[in-house]
Amino acid sequence: MSTGLIIALIVIVAVVVAVAAVLTLRARGPRHGASLKRRFGPEYERAVARHDGDAKAAERELSERVERHGSLQVRPLEPAERERYEARWTAAQERFVDAPREAVAEADRLIAELAGTRGFPAGGQYEEQVAALSVHHAHHVEGYRRVHRVAQAHPEGAHEGAAGTEDMREAMVEARALFEELVRPSRHDGGRRAAAGERTAAPATRRDGHRTPSLLHRRQAKES
Repeated sequence: MSTGLIIALIVIVAVVVAVAAVLTLRARGPRHGASLKRRFGPEYERAVARHDGDAKAAERELSERVERHGSLQVRPLEPAERERYEARWTAAQERFVDAPREAVAEADRLIAELAGTRGFPAGGQYEEQVAALSVHHAHHVEGYRRVHRVAQAHPEGAHEGAAGTEDMREAMVEARALFEELVRPSRHDGGRRAAAGERTAAPATRRDGHRTPSLLHRRQAKES
């Protein structure tokens, strides 16, 4: 076989391999995007919006989050820890009636502390903590973002972007969903801790699975 023929064969093989690689990447792309969309739900749409509609850029960001935090091991809560966190959340809700801004600030601190206790990045690393939470609690992490934004806002009247009482109430209600996910026993906690969790379930959830009205909802109904 001549040298020229060998070179031609090598070139042909290289072209075939390159074309196959391109086709494989194109075939995997949509499936990869669909997988991220299923995993992240509303967080996927928020990422796309942040990237001005660039789905590929959003998927790169979300893939990086999964790579950094997907293997994170969530630490179980001891029953006594769970009781303390639930009591603090209830106290924050009660405080909202007379001091809504302080209550929202406490909710923000409480979620940051609880997430850190469960093994997520510490609250002092807010952006990284939110990124990790978005991988494991994608459907509820926006509630934490909202309560954090409201807690960091200037007092009402001091800045045109300040949150009003209704904004603060809605932020508390939305953040509660993430709090409940973080505080409840996970499937990795084991039977003993799951049983303890049933005895110390969040006070706003009845045994039949229906939520009882929170103080915030009762206050709203009374005012209306």
